[in-house]
Amino acid sequence: MKFVLASQNKGKLKEMQAVLSQLGVEVILQSELGIKVDVEETGATFAENALLKAEAVCKESGLPAIADDSGLCVDALNGAPGVYTARYGGGGLDDEGRYRLLLRNMQGQSPRTCHFISSIACAFPDGTVLTAEGQCDGTVAYAPMGTDGFGYDPVFFVPHLKKTFAQLSAEEKNAISHRGKALRAFAEVLQKYLAKK
Repeated sequence: MKFVLASQNKGKLKEMQAVLSQLGVEVILQSELGIKVDVEETGATFAENALLKAEAVCKESGLPAIADDSGLCVDALNGAPGVYTARYGGGGLDDEGRYRLLLRNMQGQSPRTCHFISSIACAFPDGTVLTAEGQCDGTVAYAPMGTDGFGYDPVFFVPHLKKTFAQLSAEEKNAISHRGKALRAFAEVLQKYLAKK
């Protein structure tokens, strides 16, 4: 079975392939099919945004489309950046620019507690929709640490491991991350769905 990932993010693709390949699902980027759908994320929640992306790419490709919308919610910033995680600080910033802005905004703030949330939606051509969600709790580091991962990984500190996401191996990160948890929950939902077909 082939799913189209409603994203250009190769980091997300790798994480999804690691979990879903065990169910015999091949996940490909939308760009591999020449799809250039750019969905405006107008949802008020991660779940709404994931569904918008999955449905748009499913419609365009005629294949099951899977999307993830995830973000960082910082308690001291009233849940920001939240659904604006990828656009935090405006369009001119790259990943490093966004996490450095977050560190500046966190100066003198406490608590530094935060969590990553990942919502996954999969839209099928017959109108079926499957969803799942995962969460990982942590704190905002005082400075970036580590070189792996993407996005806010260098500043997302996991207290019980005493490391940021960017200091973890891919396997360690997938075991505890919001997306890893959401993908495992999604895999269970998908397995039940496929068993009925």
